[in-house]
Amino acid sequence: MPEHFRFTAKFPREVSHGADLPGQLETAWNFIRLLRPLGERVSPLWLQLPASFGPNRLGELAAFIEGLGCALAVEVRHLAFFDKGPDERALNRLLRDTGVERVCLDSRALFSVASNDPGILHAQGQKPKVPVRPAAFSQSPQVRFIGLPVVKDNEPFLVPWVEKVAEWIEEGRRPYIFLHTADNRDAPALARYFHEQLGVRLPGLPALPTLASTKASTQLGLL
Repeated sequence: MPEHFRFTAKFPREVSHGADLPGQLETAWNFIRLLRPLGERVSPLWLQLPASFGPNRLGELAAFIEGLGCALAVEVRHLAFFDKGPDERALNRLLRDTGVERVCLDSRALFSVASNDPGILHAQGQKPKVPVRPAAFSQSPQVRFIGLPVVKDNEPFLVPWVEKVAEWIEEGRRPYIFLHTADNRDAPALARYFHEQLGVRLPGLPALPTLASTKASTQLGLL
């Protein structure tokens, strides 16, 4: 891997899906210790909370963030955090005040079709369907885009992200863009397409290396 390559490690379910989030701090730190040989290559860490984690547990999240004390991005799925009401504002305020990023999940492309494709049907049954919430609460905004197998079918939903990501880069941020397809077999092609379009918007963007294998990374740590 190139020296500048970065990983975003997701905490295991034992941490993120437990009944008492602060009670999992020791397990979280054990996980972090396992990653220490990678040094600065792992940043930020990623906490993917279940749909059952609602506003009544924000205190737990605050205690976890304080106890962890390292770069973190949080993905929420409870619909109360997407209603533009006091619960969403409380979440955003907590994350902004602590410098924690809010992962933006965009599954619009995936749910834009009625399909009999087993891979698409499986993904539609597993992935959350929540409103898009672009956020940049830190220097490393996080976008998780879940698309369709045919790259061009994602254009109406993906192209606007080119402009948003370009703006973040121009502001001096280092966004992380995670590009998935229904079964991820076509994710490398989607990642390359996104990078090509971003290169048009930002001339001089470093080119992606030519891969000898079709097993490309689906993560782009841009710039």
